[in-house]
Amino acid sequence: MFIVNVEGAIYKEGKWLLIRRSEKEEHAGGCLSLVGGQVEKESAASSNILERTLIREVDEEIGIEVSNLSYVNSSSFITDSGIHVVDIVFLCKKHIGEAFAKGSDEVDEVVWMTTQEILNHMDLPIYLKENIKLADQL
Repeated sequence: MFIVNVEGAIYKEGKWLLIRRSEKEEHAGGCLSLVGGQVEKESAASSNILERTLIREVDEEIGIEVSNLSYVNSSSFITDSGIHVVDIVFLCKKHIGEAFAKGSDEVDEVVWMTTQEILNHMDLPIYLKENIKLADQL
């Protein structure tokens, strides 16, 4: 079984929005990442669950509204505690509001970085750099 996770690549004025995950997070606490979260179980039949999850998670974590989502990439990974995850990244073509860290349980900080700053950053994981490269091409 996999957990399904969605992430948003949000771009504004030449920079990408990254969050510093809370130190309290079980997986990758304190690390920079795209904003997003886990898909929750819904009724037997539901549509656009990935998109709706991302819209909800972005609002819950950084207080902005995103729309016009476009698929970027999917991948899988194993968390620090051994949980298998399928991760889907969407480019968020529009957003409303100013991003801020709404709660210290999930997000410690909002950081805006250029593509080049992300690619040159020594401490960022390769999968984040690849997702930004792919989103940047869109």
